[in-house]
Parts: sequence; structure tokens; C-alpha cells
Amino acid sequence: MNDFHGIIFAYSTAPELGALARTRTSASLPFCGRYRLIDFALSSMANAGIYDVGVIMQRDYQSLLDHLGSGKDWDMSRRRGGLRMLPPFGLPEYHTGAYTGTIEALNAVATYIRDIPQKHIIMMHGNTAANLDLTVAAKHHLESGAELTAICSPSLATNVRLGYVDRGDGFSQHMVLGGAGGGIPAMEAYIISKDLLLSMMDECARENRLHFHRNAIAGYLNSGGKINLYVHEDYAAMITDVAGYYRTSMDMLDSEKRAELFPAQRPVRTKIHEEVSAYYGENARVRNSLVADGCIVEGELDGCILFSGARVERGAQLKNCIVMRGAVVRENAQLGCVIADKYVELSPYITLTGSERLPIVIPKSSMI
Repeated sequence: MNDFHGIIFAYSTAPELGALARTRTSASLPFCGRYRLIDFALSSMANAGIYDVGVIMQRDYQSLLDHLGSGKDWDMSRRRGGLRMLPPFGLPEYHTGAYTGTIEALNAVATYIRDIPQKHIIMMHGNTAANLDLTVAAKHHLESGAELTAICSPSLATNVRLGYVDRGDGFSQHMVLGGAGGGIPAMEAYIISKDLLLSMMDECARENRLHFHRNAIAGYLNSGGKINLYVHEDYAAMITDVAGYYRTSMDMLDSEKRAELFPAQRPVRTKIHEEVSAYYGENARVRNSLVADGCIVEGELDGCILFSGARVERGAQLKNCIVMRGAVVRENAQLGCVIADKYVELSPYITLTGSERLPIVIPKSSMI
């Protein structure tokens, strides 16, 4: 895998994530008790031996920087190459505000991309929960002889915005946009030759086009190009709204889905927090829940996910809730379908009940 370079898009945050992404990019959303979403893209690359990776950022990326650090937790802290953080607007002409599309984001770091020594680039979004076997995907790409491979997943929700229609030989010349149905749902992850990517970027820059799919990919297909398809069969989810984040988190209480996302042969790496073991009081009752180290549980949990340092006091009853790092649920509180962000404090005897389709989100550091 010495001839592959990684690019992770961490510049965008869907407005539908609301308070969850008020102070962070979606790629740095906490997930499954101890991880961040970007851990899956980084770990997929590290597990495949890809240690030269650039992360394209835009705004609200302080938590992302704190999490990634030098990249040592993914073995990407190196004298040559390694993990590179690419802040926004690397070129003067892009000092115009938010990136409108992926091509604009790529052109903003065009100097970095032109200096990449590898021949192939693997591009992934940081808000995707999927453990990809990129060694197999890269081999599939090379053996196909294609310049461009799209990574797809039939397990993605049917309302994803993009799909490719297999023409019967593992290639596609037809793209489906806008969730219109048909085709294999795409993860918006690609393996592409550096030369093809640069030609797409240059052409879009000349014509002031900003979007990767509707401009670059559509233009490539219209000119007679074809896209090789690699299908990822295991669990995959793209986090674009609160309901999707909640649903994907609750999926991790299913042992089969959790095993697909966290296979032993491809470990998911993350920033290490040294914590003591979780403490359970004599009256604690825990059923079908994930509880991280450092938690104090004295109440009742049913189908919940607790991050490190969370505390549930005596008499509190939580059902189908997500409690992030450092949050405290005081005595005799009753919560259902609630997402409590980091360092939230919920008062004694409070009752909050949401639903699976509309969970209640308590913003970071709030006191209710």
C-alpha cells in the first residue's frame, strides 16, 4: 500500500445534526462510548498500511485537533508524511466563506494534493461509521484497471443521496443523485488516480464548478468514463442528522452489528484515555447497555450507552439513552430516548422523554 495516499473530508457539518454539531464538526462526534466518527476512516487506512493521510477541515475543528493530536494513536506520527491537518482556505481565492462542495475543498488544498508522491488517492468522509478493508478494496481497484473506484454499501439507508447502477460487469456509467432510488447506495468514498483527480480539479476550477458528484463525476461519465464498483458488505452508516446518529448508536447494542463495525482483525483505534474501571452501586441495574471505563452507575440502565466519566445517581432510570463524557444524571431522574452531550447536568427528579425518531438532545455543558 505504499502507492496509496489518504484524504479524509472533515470540513462539513450537516445542519440537521443541530446541537450535536454546534461546537464540533460531524467527524468529531463522539460514538459508541469511547470513539469519534473520524476514527473509522483513520483506522481503515492505518489497518491497510496507509500512513500518509491529509484531513481537510473548515470550521469548528478544535475538538478534532484535540482528538487527533499528532496522529500517534493511529501510528501516523512520522518524520516523513504521516497525518497532516489541512486547515480551510489554503489558497487566497478561497477566502469566501464555507466550502460549497467537495471540489472546492480539494482545490483549496491543491498545492498539497499536487505534492502527494503516491499514484493513488483514497478519499473518505469523516462522518461515516464503517470499517473498510481497504487492502481488499485497493487490490480490487488495481486489478480492474480503472482510474476511479466507488465504494458502495447495500446496508446504507435507502434515502442516501447517491447511488451507482452496475451495468453487469462491476462497472457503472450511470449515477443516481438525490435519493431517487435505484443503483447501489454509495458511501461517497473513492479510490482514484492522482492524475485523474487533478484533471477533475483543474477542469472544475476553470469552469468555476464546485461539486464533486454533479460536476466532476458527472463530467467524467458524460465523457465516456466508467467507474469500478467495490461493494462493502458489512455494516455502514453515514451520520447526517440527529435521528441517524441515534439510530446508528443504538445499532451498536446489537452484537452482530457491533461485530461488523469492530472486527478483531481490523481494530478501530482512538485517542487513549486512561480511566479506572466503571463502578456499579449496590442498587444498580444494567440491561443491554454499553458502559465505558470511569463511569459511576448507581441507578438503572436499559439499552443505554455511557461514555467515560458519566454518572447516573441512585434511583435514576434511563431507557434508550446516550450519555456522553462527564455528564451527570442526578437521583431519581427519568429519561427516555435522550442524548446528553458532554458535561451536561440533569437535576434530580426531572423527567424527559423523546422518541427513537425524535430523541431529545441536551447541548454540551447545559444544566437542566
